Amino acid sequence: MGRKWNNIKDKKAEKDKNTSRIYAKFGREIYVAAKQGEPDPEANQALKVVLERAKTYSVPKHIIEKAIEKAKGGAEESYDELRYEGFGPNGSMLIVDTLTNNVNRTASEVRAAFGKNGGNMGVSGSVAYMFDATAVFGVEGKTADEVLELLMEADIDVRDVTEEEDTVIVYAEPDQYHAVQEALQTIGITEFTVAELTMLPQNEVTLDDAAREQFEKLVDVLEDLEDVQQVYHNVDLS
Repeated sequence: MGRKWNNIKDKKAEKDKNTSRIYAKFGREIYVAAKQGEPDPEANQALKVVLERAKTYSVPKHIIEKAIEKAKGGAEESYDELRYEGFGPNGSMLIVDTLTNNVNRTASEVRAAFGKNGGNMGVSGSVAYMFDATAVFGVEGKTADEVLELLMEADIDVRDVTEEEDTVIVYAEPDQYHAVQEALQTIGITEFTVAELTMLPQNEVTLDDAAREQFEKLVDVLEDLEDVQQVYHNVDLS
């Protein structure tokens, strides 16, 4: 699991390069989550997950409040959650999750991003079966043994608990997200370096320099699209 965590670290390290883009994407995601349920995170688990993840990206409070107030105000913007799957150079695979108010525009832009950067779109299911939906938490100030013992005492099954560079990483089933979070909070953990519901590849591929450069450009282009919220892939970027 260590190499997969490296990919998450790399992704988070990139966030500071374009904070306005990141904040805009979170604003949309928070609005949609608040609109689909109660605008109160304690009564809306989907919203609670988004807000916890937003904290790990240091999304400003005013961005969060603006999105929630917009949902409370009865705004009628409608977004569809769509997933696209595709292939990059040399066996690389990508999953692209989007929130869009114009399906035709989004499909065209995602297809063009693949086509112009050495990739091609796949049909639904052509890539996703090679990934596992996973809850991931990163915590500091505890050892892996301490965290594992806590989770065992709470009778919470997890896939793995590892320790890398003074950070303990917990991998769990998606439906265990809140149970893991609440258990960790009982031992005084209030801040997470990572709190994600993500898609992790079952196997990773390593690209040569030329293919890696092309792949990274493809990911950059996809992530720059307004409607794209998340890009998952199976390339080892460590």
